[in-house]
Amino acid sequence: MTKIVLSTLNARYAHASLGLRYLRANLGKWRESSLIREFVTGQKTEEIVERILESQPRILGIGVYIWNVEETTRLVAQLKVVAPELIIVLGGPEVSFEIEEQRICALADYVITGWGDVSFASLVRQLMSGEAPPTRVIAGVQAPLPAIASPYSEYTEEDVDKRHLYVEASRGCPFKCEFCLSALDKTAWPFPLETFLADLESLHARGARQFKFVDRTFNLKVDTSLAILEFFLAKIAAAPEDPPFVHFELIPDHLPERLKEAVSRFPAGTIQFEIGIQSFDPVVQARVSRRQKNEVAAANIAWLREHSKAHLHVDLIAGLPGEDMSGFADGFNRLVQLAPHEIQFGILKRLRGAPIARHTREFGLRFNPDPPYNILSTAAIDFATMQRLSRFSRYWDIVANSGRYPRTLPLLLEGNPFQHFLGFSDWLYARTGQTHALAQERLVHLLHEYLCKVRELDATGIGDALISDYRGTGGRSRLRFEVGATARVTPRKRDAGSTPVRQARHLRT
Repeated sequence: MTKIVLSTLNARYAHASLGLRYLRANLGKWRESSLIREFVTGQKTEEIVERILESQPRILGIGVYIWNVEETTRLVAQLKVVAPELIIVLGGPEVSFEIEEQRICALADYVITGWGDVSFASLVRQLMSGEAPPTRVIAGVQAPLPAIASPYSEYTEEDVDKRHLYVEASRGCPFKCEFCLSALDKTAWPFPLETFLADLESLHARGARQFKFVDRTFNLKVDTSLAILEFFLAKIAAAPEDPPFVHFELIPDHLPERLKEAVSRFPAGTIQFEIGIQSFDPVVQARVSRRQKNEVAAANIAWLREHSKAHLHVDLIAGLPGEDMSGFADGFNRLVQLAPHEIQFGILKRLRGAPIARHTREFGLRFNPDPPYNILSTAAIDFATMQRLSRFSRYWDIVANSGRYPRTLPLLLEGNPFQHFLGFSDWLYARTGQTHALAQERLVHLLHEYLCKVRELDATGIGDALISDYRGTGGRSRLRFEVGATARVTPRKRDAGSTPVRQARHLRT
């Protein structure tokens, strides 16, 4: 009989919750009486309630995050109406701070803040033995990492076959960037390397080929980083026709020669680096306690682009305290010149508990009071301008980051990338009133209209570039401006193997 259900709402089906698997792996004798039930945001709440209750659990543990807190609040409220006897325990970053302000915390029976790996198991033992914990809010115990049971055997065959597998070689972060909850960590703690490599071996043997490392600082300890890279290089060498795809978060100004040598040996389509630049302004960096050697970081990105086949996904944040449009534009243009495959243009968020809130009064920071707590305006960027930047971010993702327009994008950006794309973004919103549900064929025609009629660029060159891009990503319809165009590209089928589709598109440029 199932006594414990562990659940959360993931942003997508492909995301398998690592946190739930840690909880189940550490339940001890109660593990066999538990199961994991994962859902996706957007599912009907009543259907989720029905699925959770069908196994008649006594305890429900729910992971609460910024992307699911609103829907999870509705879920908990319904559960308390339909099954008031069910003991609901919350955990996760969204309920680890400002607890007294949150309706979901008032609805639940217990809230575990911080680390929950062993604290949830301890609470379950108390509840199952009939003990009443002295408080509703329980501070999670940070157990030594060797004492935490490995979660990776909790990934099912369906997970291995169809979903991204999240893994971590370490926890915590030694840096103090105030927009991040990791600023509250004292340092980074490594898991025992030999045990972790054995876990990777087991996952790979089961057929796992996509690994996403959630470590904040993968390249902090070079010896450990090299051991993990060599593990995956050995797998690639043994079966080059069936390589893994690995994602790491990289500190941008720490890339010693030993790491460069290892990274340079990865073939295309097998490794991705997420690199947090966030801002190139040293004054802004100092203000938010971000230590970064900008020249070294830029040189490392340039080296990776030129001498490795790694896919580079680089982050910038708009809305940091004191940074105006001009400063952000300078940083954006500098990053475009470094030519990473993707620039993740994010809008600052006030995560619960993050120290960034201390700048609110001095720099006029006004945040959305509801999730995702995005910045609405600052003393340097008013609300209307922040809205323009938000649309820029969305359009940049579907035009530039998508990898669908490798020939057209340089024509659009040439000269001043930020100003030209902002101009396109403003025009596109005025023309369509939409930031979503823009079909590819429609977007191709809109790009053609803007570049030819508004920017008055060479119509033949624009037409040829757009046709090649459209055909190169599988488009088959005849476009309205095709008459007289000469360029043609044979439609490409999706690449086989483990490389994600969007990254695979960038390999063709």
